[in-house]
Amino acid sequence: MGTAGGWTFLTNHAHVLLTVRRDPHARLREIADAVGVTERAVQLILGDLEGAGYLRRTRVGRRNEYVVLGGPLRHPLERGRAVDDLLDALAAGPDSPADGAVDDQVAPCARATAPRRGGREPAP
Repeated sequence: MGTAGGWTFLTNHAHVLLTVRRDPHARLREIADAVGVTERAVQLILGDLEGAGYLRRTRVGRRNEYVVLGGPLRHPLERGRAVDDLLDALAAGPDSPADGAVDDQVAPCARATAPRRGGREPAP
């Protein structure tokens, strides 16, 4: 799954989590195809996500069922935000608004509003 610039905004971990949230019974091959990685990469990512407590994998017959458990985002810039916030926003898609009304205003970027090193405020 290439892009013109060779990168995407979300990690493969986020893509896998979003995929299993949309289809809790997806096979490794289906997840790998959706994300654009190998089945082995999906196995490793699912292990990471399960180990970090973001999902639970349960064996159902010959297949796995995945339950996204949520949890806090891990980077300091996302402090106070939950994985579910991100997944809800992405699951809503452009044609179906997320829960609640969406303002026409766009929140300013954290980088643009955060004080710079040395305590100086950014220029308006």
